[in-house]
Amino acid sequence: MNIQPLADRVLILPAPAEEKIGGIIIPDTAKEKPLRGTVKAVGKGTKDEEMILKEGDTVLYGKYAGTELELDGEKYLIMRQSDVLAVIG
Repeated sequence: MNIQPLADRVLILPAPAEEKIGGIIIPDTAKEKPLRGTVKAVGKGTKDEEMILKEGDTVLYGKYAGTELELDGEKYLIMRQSDVLAVIG
């Protein structure tokens, strides 16, 4: 991967949306945007905010957080560290 977030930004690979719920297949138009993902790259932070997140962390983020981008056929989100709500341990 050739992308390095700057300052307090993180690159996240969203978890895939659920295809089935209790045996019912969900059509693409009804799938909700995933709110969980894996951190793939982090910036170096700023003088006011040190980077707490690290590569490989599984995180929860807000529904409308980040900017979508596509790299090598994979969809990613890039957002500020402050847009991340929690780290899943």
